[in-house]
Amino acid sequence: MIPNYQQFMRPFLEAANAADGNEIKLRDVINQLAEQFNLSDKEKSETLPSGRQSILDNRVGWARTYLTKAGLLEATRRTHFVITPRGKEALLENVDINNKYFKKFDEFIAFKQKSNDDIEAESESNLLEQENISTPDEILRAAYKKVNEALAQDILERTRKVTPDFFEDLLIELLIAMGYGGAGEGAAHALGKTGDNGVDGVIDQDPLGVDQIYIQAKRYAEGNNVGAGDIRDFFGALNLKKAQKGIFITTSEFTASAKQTAQDLGTRIVLIDGNELAKLMLRYNIGSRDEQVLHLKKIDEEFFEA
Repeated sequence: MIPNYQQFMRPFLEAANAADGNEIKLRDVINQLAEQFNLSDKEKSETLPSGRQSILDNRVGWARTYLTKAGLLEATRRTHFVITPRGKEALLENVDINNKYFKKFDEFIAFKQKSNDDIEAESESNLLEQENISTPDEILRAAYKKVNEALAQDILERTRKVTPDFFEDLLIELLIAMGYGGAGEGAAHALGKTGDNGVDGVIDQDPLGVDQIYIQAKRYAEGNNVGAGDIRDFFGALNLKKAQKGIFITTSEFTASAKQTAQDLGTRIVLIDGNELAKLMLRYNIGSRDEQVLHLKKIDEEFFEA
């Protein structure tokens, strides 16, 4: 029987600790845990209903996500991780490493609050308790929201670690997916480096290029927020370009004064912070893909009317 995702947490952390400070690859951990739990070939190949991912990969992946959100693991690059000092301390404690244990960490609490629900995947008791106060479709929608918000946070963390060129290509793909940049040849290069006057790029708003939107993008770490001075500088750059519209994108957040400054200025400046950027990437499948489409049905009352 394949363990649930919380049962994989301590073994995952132990595998990371055994690397002696070196990074570990997610696929290697999955293979190691499959062997550790004596999973059969059938169990290892059993897939989710979508058929696109194995149950084993999915559950170990969620264990990794929660360990990372609680600060016990740190992502070093794509699908690679190292154990943190907090993770080492957790292994020394004679406790179960699970979601209940993670509630002692502020980062995990903040992560859970963002999802705004307490339904734990694979937890039958929690689902039964939730069914007493929620309808089945409410539970389904809450679970859907939780999955998407966890994915958005993962996307944001990965985006903060990409190279500047990759970040620029990412924004090109996103803006074009949203309908900007025109439709002709070369549209993928619409967000080019202008290299002057404090503007990172420009992209056509319409297919003919009649209107253009100027872009400022800051790939900042969490906590390195954009201030009012940055907004004023961008406003000045827009004035030099005689531009009426601008988009300021950051992977961090905007300070309250930055938001107020953007609101007070005459030129229309749209602010997109890290959370909004991640949601847009998720919505337009930039850095993610559709795994399975579920259709929530309801009775067609008119069909049964006499």
